[in-house]
Amino acid sequence: MGRPGLIGTAARTAVVVGTAQAVTGKSAARQAAAAAPTSPPPTAVPAPTAQPLPVAPVEPGQDLTAQLERLAQLAASGMLTPEEFSAAKAQLLA
Repeated sequence: MGRPGLIGTAARTAVVVGTAQAVTGKSAARQAAAAAPTSPPPTAVPAPTAQPLPVAPVEPGQDLTAQLERLAQLAASGMLTPEEFSAAKAQLLA
């Protein structure tokens, strides 16, 4: 018996390389699994609800119509939601 031939050497090399690739692949998979977050994903934070704007009471020198027009302008520009506009209007008219 002597030294292995060319085919034997190539076969041995192929087995060694294949084993090394398999070990590397499993090791990389284990590391990726260990690095994966185990905590649940963060939940969506609810958007803060808008607080109604404080409306100053009507003083004797102020015009109620002017305040209602101002509220209407704020609602038209999108600064007030329809619900906020209705609440502020009701507060003014009360």
